[in-house]
Amino acid sequence: MRSRLTQLGILVALLAVGTLLGSALAQFLQPEPTPAPEAVAPLQERVRVEVLNGGGRSGVARTATEALRSAGYDVVSYQNAETFSEEPSVVTDRVGRPEWARRVAEVLRIDSVVSVPDSSRLLEVTVRLGIDWVPDAVAPADTGSRPWWDPRGYIRR
Repeated sequence: MRSRLTQLGILVALLAVGTLLGSALAQFLQPEPTPAPEAVAPLQERVRVEVLNGGGRSGVARTATEALRSAGYDVVSYQNAETFSEEPSVVTDRVGRPEWARRVAEVLRIDSVVSVPDSSRLLEVTVRLGIDWVPDAVAPADTGSRPWWDPRGYIRR
């Protein structure tokens, strides 16, 4: 009985030491983050965005949301607009900071940016995707980051 308890104690001690060593080594083996491209890098402030599908094509709001999130924007909602129309895509500034809307428009390659401040909304930018927006033109950016468990992120090239 005593030898079994001794073996169990040694096993627990080895597991604890291994866990501590693994944790210490993991701090030094973290891959370096890859910076986002400068042309579409988000501002340091939190920019909340809503994406509306105004053209009626299936899946475009989700595609735009993925592109914006991969560029660092906080997309708080994506959904269909109240009505579908033939109007072109537009990015709307909601807080009087048109430079934020312009940066969002750069990510999605939308030319039209307007400023319509609306303090009743809890967001900074609204994107209304029209029938002209091509989802294939904007793919989610590959930032080069990988999950912590993927060994390819730890290998230097």
